[in-house]
Amino acid sequence: MGKKLIPDEIRENVSAIVEKFNQQELKGTDVRYIARFQGRFLYLDRIAYGKKEPVSRMEYFREISEWEFAIFKWSSEIYDPDECFFSGSELVDGTIEGAMKAGMKAYPV
Repeated sequence: MGKKLIPDEIRENVSAIVEKFNQQELKGTDVRYIARFQGRFLYLDRIAYGKKEPVSRMEYFREISEWEFAIFKWSSEIYDPDECFFSGSELVDGTIEGAMKAGMKAYPV
């Protein structure tokens, strides 16, 4: 049996977490995160000054606070779950908030 899709309740919680991050951490800027869901993956994209760019991909297993993180690598244009040597990697802790903080440090705007 394949891996499960992200349940609707988790999707709603993720959307609320992203919105709260945008309001608290990115207030007063022209930058915000958006969440995209595809299968068992959550894609965290960022819109900065009108341009949308990929930042990271999170893989869902069972818990809202235990996601597998993959940073988007511009050099190869892939999400790499094995890449752990980037600025902000220390902020990756399995949470959505940690992923967004890591993305801000990895790709400052």
